[in-house]
Amino acid sequence: MGCVGSSRTKGDETVRKIRKPKPWRHSEPITRAQLLKMREEFWDTAPHYGGKKEIWDALRAAAEAEIGLAQTIVTSAGIIVQSADLTVCYDERGAKYDLPQYVLSEPTNLTGEN
Repeated sequence: MGCVGSSRTKGDETVRKIRKPKPWRHSEPITRAQLLKMREEFWDTAPHYGGKKEIWDALRAAAEAEIGLAQTIVTSAGIIVQSADLTVCYDERGAKYDLPQYVLSEPTNLTGEN
């Protein structure tokens, strides 16, 4: 299994350095309002799929922060980053947290229309 991004050791675990997600396209052009609605719906329902609410809250804060602060948030919360772009993370108990690209970055086909 290849390592994405660089990593450093914290105690006996590896802390993966996070990075911005790669550019992506939505299946059809969407507006900022539609993107924000999709994000709100995801964050409102995500805790119902398992994991701890405080980890979901930390992941949301990290997703909405600039990259340096996001790194501090995930490290402080004890989040284990599987994918450097935060699409796959785990908590210290092994619960998996899958984040869709649309909560991490904007698509390349975002339109200015409402």
